[in-house]
Amino acid sequence: MLEIIPIVAFILIAIAIGSNDTSNALGICIGCGIIKFQKAVILFGLIVLMGVFLHGQKVINTVGKDIVSVNLSILSISFVVSASIIIFSNWRKMPLSIHQILIGSLAGTGAASEAVVNYMKLGEIILSWVVSPFIALFFSFLTYNLMERTLSKLPFIKIERTLRILLIMSGFLIAYNTGANELATVLGPVLYAGLLDRTPAFVLGALFIFLGAFFLSYRVIETIGKGITALDPYSGFAAQFGAGCSVMLFTFLGMPISTTYCIIGAISGVGLVKGMGTVNMVFIKKTLRNWFLAPMLAFIIGFVIVIISEFAVKFV
Repeated sequence: MLEIIPIVAFILIAIAIGSNDTSNALGICIGCGIIKFQKAVILFGLIVLMGVFLHGQKVINTVGKDIVSVNLSILSISFVVSASIIIFSNWRKMPLSIHQILIGSLAGTGAASEAVVNYMKLGEIILSWVVSPFIALFFSFLTYNLMERTLSKLPFIKIERTLRILLIMSGFLIAYNTGANELATVLGPVLYAGLLDRTPAFVLGALFIFLGAFFLSYRVIETIGKGITALDPYSGFAAQFGAGCSVMLFTFLGMPISTTYCIIGAISGVGLVKGMGTVNMVFIKKTLRNWFLAPMLAFIIGFVIVIISEFAVKFV
Protein backbone atom coordinates (compact mmCIF):
# COMPACT_ATOMS: atom_id res chain seq x y z
CA MET A 1 0.00 0.00 0.00
CA LEU A 2 2.83 2.40 0.86
CA GLU A 3 4.27 1.92 -2.63
CA ILE A 4 1.32 3.82 -4.12
CA ILE A 5 2.51 7.16 -2.71
CA PRO A 6 5.94 7.31 -4.41
CA ILE A 7 4.49 5.84 -7.63
CA VAL A 8 1.86 8.58 -7.81
CA ALA A 9 4.52 11.19 -6.99
CA PHE A 10 6.83 9.69 -9.65
CA ILE A 11 4.04 10.01 -12.23
CA LEU A 12 3.40 13.63 -11.22
CA ILE A 13 7.10 14.48 -11.49
CA ALA A 14 7.29 12.84 -14.93
CA ILE A 15 4.27 14.88 -16.04
CA ALA A 16 5.96 17.99 -14.66
CA ILE A 17 9.15 17.18 -16.60
CA GLY A 18 7.08 16.98 -19.76
CA SER A 19 5.26 20.22 -19.07
CA ASN A 20 8.42 22.06 -18.02
CA ASP A 21 11.20 20.57 -20.15
CA THR A 22 9.37 20.45 -23.46
CA SER A 23 9.97 24.20 -23.39
CA ASN A 24 13.70 23.51 -23.43
CA ALA A 25 13.43 21.38 -26.57
CA LEU A 26 10.58 23.11 -28.38
CA GLY A 27 10.26 26.57 -26.82
CA ILE A 28 12.75 28.21 -29.16
CA CYS A 29 11.21 26.49 -32.19
CA ILE A 30 7.78 27.71 -31.13
CA GLY A 31 9.13 31.18 -30.37
CA CYS A 32 10.69 31.30 -33.84
CA GLY A 33 7.45 30.09 -35.42
CA ILE A 34 9.00 27.21 -37.39
CA ILE A 35 7.49 24.07 -35.83
CA LYS A 36 4.01 22.68 -35.20
CA PHE A 37 3.67 21.81 -31.53
CA GLN A 38 1.42 18.75 -31.76
CA LYS A 39 3.60 17.03 -34.36
CA ALA A 40 6.86 17.79 -32.59
CA VAL A 41 5.73 16.59 -29.16
CA ILE A 42 5.23 13.01 -30.39
CA LEU A 43 8.81 12.85 -31.60
CA PHE A 44 9.87 14.48 -28.35
CA GLY A 45 8.39 11.61 -26.31
CA LEU A 46 10.05 8.95 -28.45
CA ILE A 47 13.47 10.61 -28.30
CA VAL A 48 13.19 10.99 -24.51
CA LEU A 49 12.67 7.22 -24.27
CA MET A 50 15.67 6.63 -26.54
CA GLY A 51 17.84 8.93 -24.42
CA VAL A 52 17.14 7.19 -21.11
CA PHE A 53 17.68 3.73 -22.60
CA LEU A 54 20.96 4.57 -24.33
CA HIS A 55 22.68 7.05 -21.99
CA GLY A 56 20.71 7.29 -18.75
CA GLN A 57 22.54 4.75 -16.59
CA LYS A 58 25.40 6.94 -15.32
CA VAL A 59 23.03 9.62 -14.01
CA ILE A 60 20.74 6.92 -12.60
CA ASN A 61 23.67 5.53 -10.61
CA THR A 62 24.73 8.97 -9.35
CA VAL A 63 21.29 9.95 -8.04
CA GLY A 64 20.10 6.49 -7.04
CA LYS A 65 23.04 5.26 -4.97
CA ASP A 66 25.83 7.87 -4.72
CA ILE A 67 24.01 10.67 -2.85
CA VAL A 68 21.99 8.86 -0.19
CA SER A 69 20.92 5.30 0.62
CA VAL A 70 17.30 5.39 -0.54
CA ASN A 71 14.52 3.45 1.17
CA LEU A 72 10.77 3.57 0.68
CA SER A 73 10.22 6.21 3.37
CA ILE A 74 12.90 8.58 2.01
CA LEU A 75 11.64 8.00 -1.53
CA SER A 76 8.02 8.73 -0.61
CA ILE A 77 8.68 11.96 1.30
CA SER A 78 11.23 13.38 -1.14
CA PHE A 79 9.07 12.61 -4.18
CA VAL A 80 5.93 14.14 -2.66
CA VAL A 81 7.86 17.29 -1.69
CA SER A 82 9.45 17.49 -5.15
CA ALA A 83 6.19 16.96 -7.03
CA SER A 84 4.44 19.67 -5.00
CA ILE A 85 7.16 22.30 -5.52
CA ILE A 86 7.60 21.51 -9.22
CA ILE A 87 3.89 21.61 -10.06
CA PHE A 88 3.43 24.87 -8.14
CA SER A 89 6.34 26.51 -9.97
CA ASN A 90 5.11 25.30 -13.33
CA TRP A 91 1.68 26.75 -12.58
CA ARG A 92 3.41 30.09 -11.89
CA LYS A 93 5.03 29.86 -15.40
CA MET A 94 8.57 29.88 -13.97
CA PRO A 95 11.16 27.49 -15.45
CA LEU A 96 12.54 25.31 -12.67
CA SER A 97 15.24 22.67 -12.30
CA ILE A 98 13.75 19.24 -11.57
CA HIS A 99 17.25 18.13 -10.54
CA GLN A 100 17.67 20.78 -7.87
CA ILE A 101 14.29 20.11 -6.30
CA LEU A 102 14.61 16.33 -6.30
CA ILE A 103 18.22 16.19 -5.11
CA GLY A 104 17.59 18.87 -2.47
CA SER A 105 14.59 16.96 -1.08
CA LEU A 106 16.48 13.63 -1.19
CA ALA A 107 19.40 15.12 0.75
CA GLY A 108 17.14 16.82 3.30
CA THR A 109 14.98 13.75 3.84
CA GLY A 110 18.02 11.48 4.04
CA ALA A 111 19.81 13.75 6.53
CA ALA A 112 16.78 13.91 8.82
CA SER A 113 16.32 10.13 8.55
CA GLU A 114 19.94 9.62 9.64
CA ALA A 115 20.76 7.90 6.36
CA VAL A 116 24.29 8.14 4.98
CA VAL A 117 24.46 11.28 2.82
CA ASN A 118 27.48 11.59 0.53
CA TYR A 119 28.16 15.31 0.88
CA MET A 120 31.25 15.06 -1.32
CA LYS A 121 29.15 13.80 -4.23
CA LEU A 122 26.50 16.40 -3.40
CA GLY A 123 29.17 19.10 -3.63
CA GLU A 124 30.26 17.81 -7.04
CA ILE A 125 26.68 18.00 -8.27
CA ILE A 126 26.23 21.55 -6.97
CA LEU A 127 29.47 22.55 -8.71
CA SER A 128 28.07 21.07 -11.93
CA TRP A 129 24.92 23.17 -11.47
CA VAL A 130 27.07 26.30 -11.18
CA VAL A 131 29.37 25.55 -14.11
CA SER A 132 26.98 24.05 -16.68
CA PRO A 133 24.98 27.21 -17.57
CA PHE A 134 28.23 29.09 -18.20
CA ILE A 135 29.50 26.28 -20.43
CA ALA A 136 26.18 26.45 -22.31
CA LEU A 137 26.63 30.22 -22.58
CA PHE A 138 30.15 29.74 -23.97
CA PHE A 139 29.02 27.12 -26.50
CA SER A 140 26.14 29.27 -27.73
CA PHE A 141 28.35 32.37 -27.91
CA LEU A 142 30.96 30.43 -29.90
CA THR A 143 28.36 28.82 -32.18
CA TYR A 144 26.72 32.16 -32.97
CA ASN A 145 30.04 33.74 -33.88
CA LEU A 146 31.07 30.78 -36.05
CA MET A 147 27.74 30.92 -37.86
CA GLU A 148 28.25 34.60 -38.59
CA ARG A 149 31.61 33.81 -40.18
CA THR A 150 30.40 30.83 -42.23
CA LEU A 151 26.66 30.32 -42.63
CA SER A 152 25.92 34.01 -43.07
CA LYS A 153 27.94 33.98 -46.31
CA LEU A 154 25.33 31.76 -48.01
CA PRO A 155 22.30 33.07 -49.94
CA PHE A 156 19.40 34.08 -47.69
CA ILE A 157 17.02 31.33 -48.81
CA LYS A 158 19.63 28.62 -48.21
CA ILE A 159 20.41 30.08 -44.78
CA GLU A 160 16.75 29.98 -43.80
CA ARG A 161 16.23 26.40 -44.93
CA THR A 162 19.44 25.20 -43.30
CA LEU A 163 18.63 26.90 -40.01
CA ARG A 164 15.16 25.38 -39.82
CA ILE A 165 16.66 21.90 -40.13
CA LEU A 166 19.47 22.64 -37.66
CA LEU A 167 17.07 24.14 -35.14
CA ILE A 168 14.80 21.11 -35.16
CA MET A 169 17.84 18.81 -34.84
CA SER A 170 19.14 20.79 -31.87
CA GLY A 171 15.69 20.59 -30.30
CA PHE A 172 15.81 16.82 -30.60
CA LEU A 173 19.25 16.88 -28.94
CA ILE A 174 17.65 18.62 -25.97
CA ALA A 175 14.86 16.00 -25.99
CA TYR A 176 17.47 13.22 -25.96
CA ASN A 177 19.19 14.86 -23.00
CA THR A 178 15.82 15.11 -21.23
CA GLY A 179 15.70 11.32 -21.21
CA ALA A 180 19.40 10.69 -20.59
CA ASN A 181 19.69 13.24 -17.77
CA GLU A 182 16.36 14.64 -16.57
CA LEU A 183 14.29 11.44 -16.54
CA ALA A 184 17.34 9.45 -15.40
CA THR A 185 17.56 11.72 -12.33
CA VAL A 186 14.03 10.79 -11.28
CA LEU A 187 14.47 7.11 -12.11
CA GLY A 188 17.61 6.70 -9.99
CA PRO A 189 15.87 6.62 -6.58
CA VAL A 190 12.92 4.66 -8.02
CA LEU A 191 15.15 1.86 -9.31
CA TYR A 192 17.53 1.66 -6.34
CA ALA A 193 14.64 1.64 -3.86
CA GLY A 194 13.25 -1.37 -5.75
CA LEU A 195 9.98 0.38 -6.53
CA LEU A 196 9.92 -0.56 -10.23
CA ASP A 197 11.98 -2.67 -12.62
CA ARG A 198 14.21 -0.98 -15.20
CA THR A 199 12.25 -1.35 -18.47
CA PRO A 200 8.74 -0.68 -17.03
CA ALA A 201 10.13 2.37 -15.20
CA PHE A 202 11.73 3.74 -18.38
CA VAL A 203 8.56 3.28 -20.44
CA LEU A 204 6.25 4.61 -17.72
CA GLY A 205 8.43 7.68 -17.18
CA ALA A 206 8.66 8.47 -20.90
CA LEU A 207 4.90 7.97 -21.31
CA PHE A 208 3.96 10.47 -18.62
CA ILE A 209 6.60 12.93 -19.83
CA PHE A 210 4.87 12.77 -23.20
CA LEU A 211 1.46 13.35 -21.61
CA GLY A 212 2.77 16.30 -19.62
CA ALA A 213 4.34 17.73 -22.77
CA PHE A 214 1.19 17.30 -24.81
CA PHE A 215 -1.30 18.75 -22.37
CA LEU A 216 0.57 21.18 -20.10
CA SER A 217 3.78 22.53 -21.64
CA TYR A 218 2.57 25.58 -23.52
CA ARG A 219 2.65 27.94 -20.53
CA VAL A 220 6.40 27.57 -19.95
CA ILE A 221 7.12 27.39 -23.70
CA GLU A 222 5.90 30.97 -23.95
CA THR A 223 8.42 32.04 -21.28
CA ILE A 224 11.44 30.21 -22.70
CA GLY A 225 10.69 30.96 -26.34
CA LYS A 226 9.98 34.65 -25.93
CA GLY A 227 10.64 35.78 -22.34
CA ILE A 228 14.43 36.08 -22.18
CA THR A 229 15.46 37.69 -25.45
CA ALA A 230 13.95 38.00 -28.91
CA LEU A 231 14.90 34.90 -30.90
CA ASP A 232 15.05 34.16 -34.60
CA PRO A 233 16.03 30.78 -36.14
CA TYR A 234 19.65 31.98 -36.40
CA SER A 235 20.13 32.79 -32.73
CA GLY A 236 17.69 30.06 -31.67
CA PHE A 237 19.89 27.31 -33.09
CA ALA A 238 22.99 28.71 -31.41
CA ALA A 239 21.19 28.70 -28.05
CA GLN A 240 19.74 25.20 -28.35
CA PHE A 241 22.95 23.69 -29.68
CA GLY A 242 25.02 25.30 -26.93
CA ALA A 243 22.67 24.04 -24.23
CA GLY A 244 22.49 20.58 -25.77
CA CYS A 245 26.27 20.26 -25.90
CA SER A 246 26.61 21.33 -22.27
CA VAL A 247 24.01 18.86 -20.99
CA MET A 248 25.44 16.02 -23.08
CA LEU A 249 28.93 16.69 -21.70
CA PHE A 250 27.75 16.42 -18.09
CA THR A 251 25.55 13.42 -18.90
CA PHE A 252 28.64 11.50 -20.01
CA LEU A 253 30.20 12.45 -16.65
CA GLY A 254 27.15 11.10 -14.81
CA MET A 255 26.21 14.51 -13.40
CA PRO A 256 22.50 15.39 -13.08
CA ILE A 257 22.36 18.98 -14.34
CA SER A 258 19.52 21.27 -15.28
CA THR A 259 18.52 21.44 -18.93
CA THR A 260 16.37 24.42 -17.96
CA TYR A 261 19.27 26.49 -16.63
CA CYS A 262 21.54 25.44 -19.49
CA ILE A 263 19.04 26.65 -22.07
CA ILE A 264 18.60 29.91 -20.14
CA GLY A 265 22.40 30.31 -19.99
CA ALA A 266 22.67 29.58 -23.71
CA ILE A 267 19.97 32.08 -24.61
CA SER A 268 21.75 34.65 -22.46
CA GLY A 269 24.94 33.91 -24.41
CA VAL A 270 23.11 34.75 -27.64
CA GLY A 271 21.85 37.89 -25.96
CA LEU A 272 25.43 38.90 -25.15
CA VAL A 273 26.35 38.65 -28.83
CA LYS A 274 23.33 40.71 -29.83
CA GLY A 275 23.89 43.21 -27.01
CA MET A 276 23.00 43.23 -23.31
CA GLY A 277 20.08 45.53 -24.06
CA THR A 278 18.28 42.63 -25.72
CA VAL A 279 18.38 40.42 -22.60
CA ASN A 280 15.47 40.50 -20.15
CA MET A 281 17.53 41.02 -16.99
CA VAL A 282 14.44 41.01 -14.76
CA PHE A 283 13.71 37.45 -15.84
CA ILE A 284 17.38 36.44 -15.41
CA LYS A 285 17.39 37.82 -11.85
CA LYS A 286 14.22 35.89 -10.98
CA THR A 287 15.76 32.74 -12.40
CA LEU A 288 18.95 33.20 -10.35
CA ARG A 289 16.85 33.72 -7.24
CA ASN A 290 15.04 30.43 -7.93
CA TRP A 291 18.40 28.74 -8.53
CA PHE A 292 19.45 29.50 -4.96
CA LEU A 293 16.11 29.14 -3.19
CA ALA A 294 14.60 26.05 -4.83
CA PRO A 295 17.07 23.35 -3.62
CA MET A 296 17.33 24.97 -0.19
CA LEU A 297 13.54 25.03 0.14
CA ALA A 298 13.28 21.39 -0.96
CA PHE A 299 16.00 20.37 1.52
CA ILE A 300 14.34 22.20 4.42
CA ILE A 301 10.82 20.92 3.69
CA GLY A 302 12.01 17.32 3.35
CA PHE A 303 14.04 17.60 6.57
CA VAL A 304 11.19 19.17 8.55
CA ILE A 305 8.59 16.65 7.39
CA VAL A 306 10.77 13.74 8.57
CA ILE A 307 11.37 15.37 11.96
CA ILE A 308 7.67 16.12 12.43
CA SER A 309 6.61 12.61 11.38
CA GLU A 310 9.13 10.99 13.74
CA PHE A 311 7.99 13.28 16.58
CA ALA A 312 4.34 12.42 15.91
CA VAL A 313 5.04 8.67 15.91
CA LYS A 314 6.63 8.88 19.37
CA PHE A 315 3.52 10.47 20.87
CA VAL A 316 0.86 8.41 19.08
